[in-house]
Amino acid sequence: MTDPRRLLDESPMTRPQVVAIALCVLLNALDGFDVLAISFASPGIAAEWGIDRAALGVVLSMELIGMAFGSVALGAVADRAGRRPTILGCLVVMALGMAAATQAGSVGVLLAIRFVTGLGIGGMLACTNAIVAELANARRRSLAVAIMAAGYPLGAVVGGVIASALLASHGWRSVFVLGAGLTAAYLPLALWLLPESLGFLVQRGRADALDQINRVLARMRHPNVAALPNGDLRRSVPVAELFTPALRRITLLLTVAYFAQLMTFYFMLKWIPKIVVDMGFSPSTAGGVLVWANIGGLAGGIAFGVATLRVGTRRLMAASLLASFAMVAVFGRGYADLPTLAMVSGITGFCTNACMVGLYALVAEGYPAAVRGGGTGFVIGVGRGGAALGPIVAGTMFQSGFGLQSVAIAMAGGSLLALAALLSLPSRSVG
Repeated sequence: MTDPRRLLDESPMTRPQVVAIALCVLLNALDGFDVLAISFASPGIAAEWGIDRAALGVVLSMELIGMAFGSVALGAVADRAGRRPTILGCLVVMALGMAAATQAGSVGVLLAIRFVTGLGIGGMLACTNAIVAELANARRRSLAVAIMAAGYPLGAVVGGVIASALLASHGWRSVFVLGAGLTAAYLPLALWLLPESLGFLVQRGRADALDQINRVLARMRHPNVAALPNGDLRRSVPVAELFTPALRRITLLLTVAYFAQLMTFYFMLKWIPKIVVDMGFSPSTAGGVLVWANIGGLAGGIAFGVATLRVGTRRLMAASLLASFAMVAVFGRGYADLPTLAMVSGITGFCTNACMVGLYALVAEGYPAAVRGGGTGFVIGVGRGGAALGPIVAGTMFQSGFGLQSVAIAMAGGSLLALAALLSLPSRSVG
């Protein structure tokens, strides 16, 4: 056998492969905490600098804007320089960005820092998705990717518990100190445990590629290959191809659905701490409510994946989007007692994150295999604009005098828009 990727596809997974995938799960968990660090810190930032809700919405969205750029730009860098060095570079950017946030003295400086940090987070997400799929064998690939995706809310939960404890006795900057330390700790682990992607080494086609591939195979306890496979095994997909008559409708509707649901999803994740503090609770308590939202999100993602074994993805998504709309609207009613508030946040997180997991499945199912990679990249890259826009729109509405209930219903509308797009999809494009 001369194709090392086929060798990995057909062979049982070895311990080094499992360890490398586990590391990627932890890297995704790190991303989950780093993205939400600003949410945990937002009540303290608003109090210290006296900024209004519209400005706070921009602060909450800035690393999401950076993520959109980073996932596209650094994803392209990873295709040229390799997954492993790009991941290492992203870790350096993220660690420096988290450390720099502790020294920010103004909103403008913090915005710039969070944008740069977002570049690293976006690049990390693009690379970990790719490298997990390329490390796993064919039988376990879907499971490995699903477990990696679960790392995101897991990081928000574990990091959030620690951050809430820090906020009880320290200022908002302590959240970024924690993030910088955790990120820096991953650098030696990635250097030690993370191999380069065999798919990248094959595609690069350098003169020494065979030697490098065999070193990686030996590291993962697989036999060597005698030669490289012939032919170009993967091609890039021009964006224009996604807008041919056969694919235009699918591309537009999936992009709208992803964009709209991300607005709803990140409204909740970014604004919960500030909303809870405005209800009269402490910043540390507010962080705890966000933790419960992420616990619900973790459970919702797992439950959706299990449910797809018995229920079609399209029907399950329709029900999840309706539940997402209803629960975000219910959250907007506001609750005076903390246990009820935490429970509602957890159920809302369950519904909104189930929708996100379902959207990944719909995007994968919506395109034929020949254009699936390019289609997925386009939909997710453009859709992340909704992640950035959601907190900004909510902040502007708050600043204009709208109450929590009105803002929550408006932001929950993203789930209804996503549902409308889903129902308009050609039936053959989804499961």
